[in-house]
Amino acid sequence: MSIRYEFNFPEDGTQLVVETQASRDREPDPGVRNNAAWTRLDYCQCSNCPLSKKDVEYCPAAVDMQPIVEDFRSLPGFKKADIVVTTQERQYRKSTGLEEGLRSLMGLVMANSQCPILKNLKPMAFTHLPFATQEEFIFRAVGTYLLRQYYKSHDGQEGDWDLEGLVSLNRELQMVNQALWQRVHTACEGDSNLKALLSFFTLSSSVSYSLESQLLKLRPAFMADTGSLQPFEQKE
Repeated sequence: MSIRYEFNFPEDGTQLVVETQASRDREPDPGVRNNAAWTRLDYCQCSNCPLSKKDVEYCPAAVDMQPIVEDFRSLPGFKKADIVVTTQERQYRKSTGLEEGLRSLMGLVMANSQCPILKNLKPMAFTHLPFATQEEFIFRAVGTYLLRQYYKSHDGQEGDWDLEGLVSLNRELQMVNQALWQRVHTACEGDSNLKALLSFFTLSSSVSYSLESQLLKLRPAFMADTGSLQPFEQKE
C-alpha cells in the first residue's frame, strides 16, 4: 500500500510530491541512487546500533531518508504549505508549516525502514496517522504496544501490561533519533528536516520520560461516568 505526500506551496505555486510505502519487506537497493557519505553506517552511527560495518555499508534508515532530505534541505521549517496525504482508504489535508508535514512523512519512512530498532514501529506505519497530536501519538503508541502484548499472551508468552518494554523501546529510539539528527545536520542548508526530526524526537521522549503523566491526561476520555447510560431497547 502506497502513501502519497503532496506539498503545495501557495507563495510560489511550486509542488513537491513524495510516494512511500506503508509496509515493505524487501531491503532497499543501494544501487538505485548514489548514497551520500552521511548515509554510511559508520558515520555518526547510533550508540545502540546492532549492525556491524563489516556486514552493512549503509545505514538503512539514512538511505531511506536521503531523498526527502535532498528534496527539502534548502527549505525553512516555517514555510507554509498545503499538504495532502493520500492513502488507499482516505485523504488528509492540512495547511501548516512544512515542519509538521515532514515530521509525519519522516516518521512514516523511519518506521518502515529496515533498521533493526526502528522496525519495532512498523505497526505504527501500518496505521499511519498524518499530523498526529501529542495525545494521538501516545494513544496509538500505547494501544499498538498493548495489542502486541495481547497477541503474545495468546501465543503462550508473558505479556507486559505495565508498559515497561514500551518505555525501554522509546529510550532506544531516542538514541537513534539523536544520531539521525547528526547525520541530517550534515546535509541540510535550511532547517526543515532538522526541525521535523526534533519534533519527532519530542514525541518519542514523551513516552520515555513522562508516559504516566501523558496517560493521566487521556484518562478522562476513557474513564468517564457511564452510570447514566441505559441499554438499548430491543424493537419488535
